[in-house]
Amino acid sequence: MTTVRVNETEKTPAKGSERRVYRRADMEQQDISVERFDGTRRGGDVLGKIVDLSANGVRIRTSRRKEIRPDHQIRLRLELPEYAGISPFLDNSGPTLAPKREWVGWLAVNRVQPVDGKEMDVAGRLIDMDEVDRGMLGLYLSTQSLAA
Repeated sequence: MTTVRVNETEKTPAKGSERRVYRRADMEQQDISVERFDGTRRGGDVLGKIVDLSANGVRIRTSRRKEIRPDHQIRLRLELPEYAGISPFLDNSGPTLAPKREWVGWLAVNRVQPVDGKEMDVAGRLIDMDEVDRGMLGLYLSTQSLAA
């Protein structure tokens, strides 16, 4: 079996047509908002709702048709509820690790697709997430239902 380079780590290709490194979880039914983060105030401007999420990226449904384009970067604040006793992120700023529910970072927009006349899906990579948070988010999402 051949190996390919994915995200600068050696990976064995998955069987079948699955090419993703991280599995996507369907989050649309949970109605979780994503905020455009403005560092000056705690509550940011609501950007849209999460459609699906992986440890590497997110797809958001928004009505802001003219503001977002591919190759943009957007500062986001994700706040996810605990699920099955698992927190989605870890706070490693203190002497010990502590669970936390929010992450603030950058979304590199890869794709913008219209859904209907007034909404669109924005998909991209979560580019500055540290590996501890990415691992915890992957564990958290492994308890969620998978997206198609």
